[in-house]
Amino acid sequence: MKITDRIYIDESELEFSFVRASGPGGQHVNTASTAVQLRFNVAQSPSLPEAVRQRLLEQASSRITQDGVLIIEASQRRSQHRNRREARQRFKALVLQATRPPKRRRKTRPSRGARRRRLENKRHRSRTKDLRKPPREY
Repeated sequence: MKITDRIYIDESELEFSFVRASGPGGQHVNTASTAVQLRFNVAQSPSLPEAVRQRLLEQASSRITQDGVLIIEASQRRSQHRNRREARQRFKALVLQATRPPKRRRKTRPSRGARRRRLENKRHRSRTKDLRKPPREY
């Protein structure tokens, strides 16, 4: 499976298993195993560059087991073939996203006007709350 010009993942690294799906399909859904689970061992894959592997482990951490296996489930469609294609597309999108390094954050400071407005709002809220209090007796 071609991800980019430099990243190619061998089909033997992808493991598919089929389970029964819930959802549309009527009585057919109770007999056919159309839902697909795609498994890919991110931690052991020789196809991924180290930087992409680390970003993928971070970005998809909720879908990765402790052993470093990425699991993608697809059960939207009513056939195994379509669900398999859907799982492959999601997998490719995840890896493609991990190939892009994150943008560097630029430090910014609030403008003078923003600081002034914030302080004015604080004064206004303070005055409003002061007016809610009963008058003090001297």
